[in-house]
Amino acid sequence: MSHYQVVNPATGENLDTYPTATDDQVQQAITSADNAYRQLLRTTDVAKRAALLKRVGQLHAERREELAAIIVKEMGKPIEQARGEIDFCVDIYDYYADNAETFLADEPIPSPAGGKAFIRRQALGVLIGIMPWNFPFYQVARFAGPNLVLGNTIVLKHAPQCPESALALESIFNDAGFPEGAYVNVFATNDQVADIIADPRVQGVSLTGSERAGAAVAEIAGRHLKKVVLELGGSDVFLVLDTDDIDGVVEMAVAGRLENSGQACNGSKRILVMEDIHDEFVEKFAAAMERIEPADPTDEGAALGPLSSANATETLKGQVQKALEQGAVAKVGGDDPEGNFFSPTVLTQVTPNMDVYHEELFGPVAVVYKVASAEEAVELANSSPFGLGSIVVSKDQEKALRVADQLEVGMVFINEVGGEAAELPFGGVKRSGFGRELGRFGIDEFVNKKLIRIKG
Repeated sequence: MSHYQVVNPATGENLDTYPTATDDQVQQAITSADNAYRQLLRTTDVAKRAALLKRVGQLHAERREELAAIIVKEMGKPIEQARGEIDFCVDIYDYYADNAETFLADEPIPSPAGGKAFIRRQALGVLIGIMPWNFPFYQVARFAGPNLVLGNTIVLKHAPQCPESALALESIFNDAGFPEGAYVNVFATNDQVADIIADPRVQGVSLTGSERAGAAVAEIAGRHLKKVVLELGGSDVFLVLDTDDIDGVVEMAVAGRLENSGQACNGSKRILVMEDIHDEFVEKFAAAMERIEPADPTDEGAALGPLSSANATETLKGQVQKALEQGAVAKVGGDDPEGNFFSPTVLTQVTPNMDVYHEELFGPVAVVYKVASAEEAVELANSSPFGLGSIVVSKDQEKALRVADQLEVGMVFINEVGGEAAELPFGGVKRSGFGRELGRFGIDEFVNKKLIRIKG
């Protein structure tokens, strides 16, 4: 049976299936990417590669409706959000195309000894990208964009439930004019991925996915001395220090929790609220969450679609049921899902002895905690094994900055939800992984920072 299959999460209908690659096809993919790497270095400069990448962005824009429809069919993202994902991809490709020459310019190093010294950034070679289902185009953009304009080439292993996204992306890079093999899709098994990482022609691996997958990939890469970038899970906090607009903060919290139907690594999964406004916040937040009902993701006005798969639904359902059995209280939701449509759920009275206190909840489930001080909030926030991002809300920017400094995360957004942008680095610490994507730092991961010294 095929490892790659499209199952519409809204209907449960089994659609198309795709066979996994043979070992020969995997070897052909690596060989093609290695040949393309040498061709890119020999026949193109940064400006040429930037022009090709610009065309990739244009093709995303031209095929926006087609690509968005694929996202909806494969993983159930509401159609307006799917279009927004494609728009973000265009921003990313444009950003790296427009800034590549600046980012990759020689970097002088002043030397008291005289002469001349500088860093020249050069590509490493073939990279493998292992991508997830929740943002099937955006995740690829932030990996492939900077690396192709740098001169690396890509072997891309997409999520098993996203084969149509995978093929559509490969077509875009080919149609944009990149040399054959510069971007190669491969429907590989996990065992074949291990072989790809081990191949001496492959110089690095980037994975966005689960903590377990990240640990497995890092172990294999470490044995073969390959550079790794990992963007893993998160249990981000939405920390409300104070506000004179609680309705506005509730609206922000709902948006932070329900993005992508709650299936975002950096979604606001733990909401920490000061005790003087906690009760009012919980009442209004629960009511606002309850008003949002799961809907057909193809509907133009849908704000919340199904979870991505039956397995995802069963996992989240089990986590919520166990939390309730262990003493958590559901202020809203907590009932059995209908198919893969999971009602928004708000849990309170969660304590450290409960499993859910330490877990990532991947779906429209929020946990609200009452805290008595900023110090208690920071301690609770940092008790998570994850350290991806966070949101801090306060009228006092200096106070918010002091709290931000103490949070063990890779990103902090103050008084803002959905602040990610092509120019802003994305990544975490602790068990959320390491390395950065997007921004200037995203092009500096898989690069040879070659020192050149000229005697004066």
